[in-house]
Amino acid sequence: MLKLFVVEDHALVREGLMQALQTLAGDDEPVEVRGAASADEALALLGEDADVDLILLDVMLPGTGGLALLGALRKRHPDVPVLMLSALDDAETVRRAMRQGAAGFVPKASSTDTLLGAVRQVLAGDHYLPPQFAEAPPQRARGNIQTRFHLTAAQMRVLELLVEGKTNREIGEVIGVTEGTVKIHVSAIFKALGVSNRSQALLVAGRYGLKAR
Repeated sequence: MLKLFVVEDHALVREGLMQALQTLAGDDEPVEVRGAASADEALALLGEDADVDLILLDVMLPGTGGLALLGALRKRHPDVPVLMLSALDDAETVRRAMRQGAAGFVPKASSTDTLLGAVRQVLAGDHYLPPQFAEAPPQRARGNIQTRFHLTAAQMRVLELLVEGKTNREIGEVIGVTEGTVKIHVSAIFKALGVSNRSQALLVAGRYGLKAR
């Protein structure tokens, strides 16, 4: 069963989000969606039952704000990805959320299809950012190396961050996964590229035009 958790203080918005997420259910995978109206309620409910696959969190919460709650969630439930949702979609808010370990950011002006696509992407182990904020290298370089070595989207994102010189811990913080998960991705990347260390991986990436910006 897919278990999702929505933290949103406006009841109508929260109920609408929960209803939209129910459409992710398949014939062989039902969906359970729980909700909370505040940071305190969310932490209390998760303290009782932390069996959750993804948390959808509003940035603008009363009392303890969404970004502060994000920090608490990364400490208490580090293996659960958190997808931020907000009417504030300025670059600084997005950057702060991603720096604090969010797995993605969806503006509230987005369509339901965009939201569901972002949820699917994060559940698959990748991250999601609106197109205007997505940090990606030139499409030709990205596409060439990803296609040539059959890398998944998550592996490609980790390789991009390796090229940027980030450590496993830093990569985990950016994409919202544990350091252990990053190590698994890195090992898979090395195997796909036919290399045995970071330096060799960066040389291969450079040959395909993937370079630090």
